[in-house]
Amino acid sequence: MNDTTVQTDVAREQAYWRSHFRNRSYVASDDVYDDYGPAFDYGIDAHGRHDGRRFEDVESELARDWDKFKGQSKLTWECAKGAVRDAWNRLTD
Repeated sequence: MNDTTVQTDVAREQAYWRSHFRNRSYVASDDVYDDYGPAFDYGIDAHGRHDGRRFEDVESELARDWDKFKGQSKLTWECAKGAVRDAWNRLTD
């Protein structure tokens, strides 16, 4: 690992989103974390794979691959996109 490599504490990020996902505008009162968890994980993973790039630059690729990544989540890409972007942006800020 070199000095420019940033390590993401995935467990910490997952705990953050589990505690805070209800506060997001795209989450309805009857939504469950099990649907959003994979979207947050996808954003965390994608940020690491595309370090230094903007979300907008890789969004079409992420949309294309969402169905492969989502596991048991019931979210479509359009519903998951906000959570993916939030997780990405949290690591960018």
